[in-house]
Amino acid sequence: MEGILFGLDIGTTKVCAIVGEMRDGQLQIIGIGIEPARGMRKGMIVDVNEASIAIARAVEKAEQSSGYELNHALVSMAGEHLDSTNSWGSTTLRSRSAGVTRDDVERALQAAQHEQIPNDRQVVHLVPRTFTVDEHQGVQSPLGMFGTKLDVEAHIVTATAAALKNLSSCVEKVGVEAEELVLNVLASAEAVLDSAEKEMGVIIADIGGGTTDIALYADGAVWHTAVIPLGGYHITNDIAIGLRVPYDVAESVKLRYGDCRPQEIDPDNVFTVTPFGGEKIVVGWQDLALVVEARVEEMFDMVLQSLKQSGYQGMLPAGIVLTGGSAQLRGITTVAERVLNVPARVAQPRKLVGLVDALQSPSYSTAVGLLYWAMSGYNAFRPKESGNINPRREWGRRLGGWLKVFLPDS
Repeated sequence: MEGILFGLDIGTTKVCAIVGEMRDGQLQIIGIGIEPARGMRKGMIVDVNEASIAIARAVEKAEQSSGYELNHALVSMAGEHLDSTNSWGSTTLRSRSAGVTRDDVERALQAAQHEQIPNDRQVVHLVPRTFTVDEHQGVQSPLGMFGTKLDVEAHIVTATAAALKNLSSCVEKVGVEAEELVLNVLASAEAVLDSAEKEMGVIIADIGGGTTDIALYADGAVWHTAVIPLGGYHITNDIAIGLRVPYDVAESVKLRYGDCRPQEIDPDNVFTVTPFGGEKIVVGWQDLALVVEARVEEMFDMVLQSLKQSGYQGMLPAGIVLTGGSAQLRGITTVAERVLNVPARVAQPRKLVGLVDALQSPSYSTAVGLLYWAMSGYNAFRPKESGNINPRREWGRRLGGWLKVFLPDS
């Protein structure tokens, strides 16, 4: 596969537009545009116009750095509206002499959607986990195999149609066609997990600003996905409330002093902050860590409950891999290991070439993962209920036009 790949990660705290090019079979990063998010809350769009301005700025930066006009993208999605399930589908092979064809696989996958999808929801991912050809179980790629019957176990992710339309609308307004909408954590997994971890059994947790997206992989395929409604924002908000300081001050405190291991902090260590309408106060570093630890423990407790509810009974030898901006919190692996009783590590995108200095952080796993997703086989079979939007005309100066429309005259 040769050509230009464009990923658009629209998160709670930032928008990252990333451009990659396939050169001699290797992905090279050739353009990046990063912009603070606007109009977002807990991974969902709450102001289409504000979000569109942030997206336009990020896309324009990526165009300037890459030298390409960007009209088609893989777009990330998150939010509590997402839901998932595993389902079986079956079909009779139409030609016993030709073996399993793509048409057979697609009919089996469509059969896996046997449950009625409510009118207000839409299928966004239909990921085959494993196939069975007659009595031959555990087949990963059935194409060309001979038999009479094909069964598939598929992981199905659905989202509210309204949330998808809001996301599509924002992207469309800046002249970009969303070729595919990709769940954040599935994209991140492509950037930070290796095939051995997926085969052995592993959890990935993408800890963003507004949510923590999790996925469980086993036997080389995704088993369970979920969105936990806690992220870095909630930790910062706890600090802001506890210290009675503005949110931006609390965020600075978290980044500078935040730690999940109060037992390892000297009780005599202190720092100062200025609360609303008052003089500077002295805060114990250990006291801050107790607040941070409590919220992080709650987050991993919710992860544990989600895993239990998934029905997965196997072991997870590869443990949990933490990524996303809030995975950089000091001591977070300690809490994850204690609550989940599995090994934990923090991961950032791997095997990057090109303009990669700005991407050497867990914060950019989803953005990079979108490009790897485009190269993977996961998007080979898509649900017929498409969230895609129609191509738009050329936008030469996308940002300038949006600022004129949505910002008041000065």
